[in-house]
Amino acid sequence: MTPSRLYLHFLRRFSTAVTDSPTTASPAAITVSKAKSKLRKVHDPDKALAIYNSVSSNPSSPLSSRYAMELTVRRLARSHRFSDVEALIESRKKDPQIKTESFLSTLIRSYGRASMFDHAMRTFEEMEQLGTPRSVVSFNALLAACLHSDLFERVPQLFDEMPQRYRNITPDKVSYGMLIKSYCDAGSVDKAMETMRVMEEKGVEVNIISFTTILGSLYKNGQTDVAESLWSEMVSKGCELDNTVYNVRLMNAAKESPERVKELMEEMSSVGLKPDTISYNYLMTAYCVKGMMGEAKKVYEGLDEKEGCCANAATFRTLIFHLCINGLYDQGLVVFKKSALVHKIPDFKTCKHLTEGLVRNNRMEDARGVARIVKKKYPPRLVTEWKKLEESLGLYTKASAAGSSRTSQVSDQESDADA
Repeated sequence: MTPSRLYLHFLRRFSTAVTDSPTTASPAAITVSKAKSKLRKVHDPDKALAIYNSVSSNPSSPLSSRYAMELTVRRLARSHRFSDVEALIESRKKDPQIKTESFLSTLIRSYGRASMFDHAMRTFEEMEQLGTPRSVVSFNALLAACLHSDLFERVPQLFDEMPQRYRNITPDKVSYGMLIKSYCDAGSVDKAMETMRVMEEKGVEVNIISFTTILGSLYKNGQTDVAESLWSEMVSKGCELDNTVYNVRLMNAAKESPERVKELMEEMSSVGLKPDTISYNYLMTAYCVKGMMGEAKKVYEGLDEKEGCCANAATFRTLIFHLCINGLYDQGLVVFKKSALVHKIPDFKTCKHLTEGLVRNNRMEDARGVARIVKKKYPPRLVTEWKKLEESLGLYTKASAAGSSRTSQVSDQESDADA
């Protein structure tokens, strides 16, 4: 048995022991909502497993339960712990709820989150054996698993084959929506447009999600005129517009000018929509692209004053990256520290730019500080790559490694106290 499997086995035994103990059962169990909150902040796969295994039984929200499982699976998959993913999901097939299609569909989707599509397909084909009814619900879960596994060209094949093999499966607007997404992700936006027309002919609703997917793909392909024509069609048909579809237009406008972004944000307000964090991110990006870093920082600093808005991971990533491009490493470091406080540190590339810039400016201790935070937050695979970067920059020494270890231990103790 591998060390990771041993750990999973230990967790199950530990969980059972805690549940059986009348003196400790209540404090050990946590709600799905609490688990979700913790899982968003934890990247260590073993800690994620421990949190998931501490969730109380019979969760009140199936959707929340699905989200908690998918988060846990993603943490394991990022560390290439695929045997543990399989052990976790397969163990859930012994749950009495497995005869419920929505429950089994969660397992199919979770395999997709780990890009283990063969396992997702096998689970779908086991439904008779498990006594689970099959309908468009599980079919859509299979299509979602296929998309999450980046098997875009496989989706049209499944879309044609499965309804013929299983007569009780009739694709709905969600199924068609995923077919459209597969075409767009594969770079075949023309086929996505054809699918939309087929839906209209068959009387299947083309919802705002499908329109938005096609619109975004058209903009990315530089087909702005076609995109604007589709937008006019959506408006004329009375589609209920939302923030997501407007943000797709803002994404394209950010390449033009800040003025164009602000114009569209005013249009959003005129139709009763409030620009959200993503909307303001595009305004900030537009300023960054033009090199107007002062204005970009004003957008970032004003986010907390906007109702329902707060900086997200994309906010920090975009601002820090452009501050570094403009040589403003001191300002980038300040924003980075804020991102760490709210558990939304940027991606590897952005942190690399910041660290390299600090080193070039002989800010070695600040660079080591960034490195310590990164190694606590990144999954093991990226930590290994980061250590290579430290060595190449002259940051990684035995002394700094020992200091990092002590800092990590203190951080873990503080996290346990907070919990």
